[in-house]
Amino acid sequence: MPFLPTEEQRDFGRALDALLTAADTPAVIRAWAAGEPAPGLALWTRLAASGVFALAVPEAYEGVGPLPVELALACVELGRHGVPGPLVETVAAAALLAELARRGEDGPAKRLLPGLASGETVATLAMVPRGGDGDGDEGVSGDGSALPRPSPYALDADTAGVTLVVRGDELRLAAGHGPVRVSADPARRLAPPLPGGELLAAGPAVTAAAGRAAEWALLATAAQSLGVGLTLLDRTVAYARQRTQFGAAIGSFQAVKHRLADTLIGLEFARPLVFGAALTFAGADLAAAKAAAGEAAYSAARSALQIHGAVGYTEELDLSLWLRKARPLRDAWGSPAWCRARVLATTRAGTALTPLPPTLD
Repeated sequence: MPFLPTEEQRDFGRALDALLTAADTPAVIRAWAAGEPAPGLALWTRLAASGVFALAVPEAYEGVGPLPVELALACVELGRHGVPGPLVETVAAAALLAELARRGEDGPAKRLLPGLASGETVATLAMVPRGGDGDGDEGVSGDGSALPRPSPYALDADTAGVTLVVRGDELRLAAGHGPVRVSADPARRLAPPLPGGELLAAGPAVTAAAGRAAEWALLATAAQSLGVGLTLLDRTVAYARQRTQFGAAIGSFQAVKHRLADTLIGLEFARPLVFGAALTFAGADLAAAKAAAGEAAYSAARSALQIHGAVGYTEELDLSLWLRKARPLRDAWGSPAWCRARVLATTRAGTALTPLPPTLD
């Protein structure tokens, strides 16, 4: 199977890299974490103009998708630059609405998808427990089709213009949200959506669409984790080259070399899994990519913190902005244990989701 992107796809990635490099994303992240979303929303508009959010929206609703490979390339860059906001959730919401439309429930898609594609609407998506505020049970059925553990919180509900809530077989438009809670990553602002709200759809179509949304969320989160890990590695290598002890750069020490090499190997093993999953869009492949990329990014964070030493703990160092992302992304939309269970269950059952058409040469 080919994994190399086309020249057009490389150009897309380079264009996003240039846009985000010029955007001073560390300042954007800090402002978002402080509850000042204006710089982040301005960047959101520029990303939308580049076509990022249209990648998960069908052409019938003013998008250019579905293009999972291009979306994976975009999310790697978003992770590399630490872009804040409900990026994955907006993609998942678009996938959910598109799947609902495919199953005959096109009212919510006509209403919301054009705004998601253009960036005029920032959306977040919460899949909450059926009966309360508990986290619910996380498990995988024999065919590997179960959803990740539900959560009572919606990411960045205080900033999103639209909060979609899936509870059981109902899809609602939340009427508001509760107080924002503290997260391990200050730029991941969690708030519980208020119960009730406008009912958009109900029935088996919602359940199926929620599953499809979770697949897109797995891919986007895996790619974002890969990008976070790559930045952590790059910054740690740069630090190891300049920091000296005993008259030599610490990067010349064997123990440091081995730690960095292990980090690189983990990320490079995760990379083909992410893009392979984007090609096949099969359930086991997506879960494997999510587990590998999440674990590789978390390992990169641990290595970065160990090699930077005490300075790695400081708020002033931009490294901390990426360090705090690795662990939440590793567990978002399916913990490593859940992902491995899904791979095992899907493999045993011999089933997979219908692959999407390949978009790589």
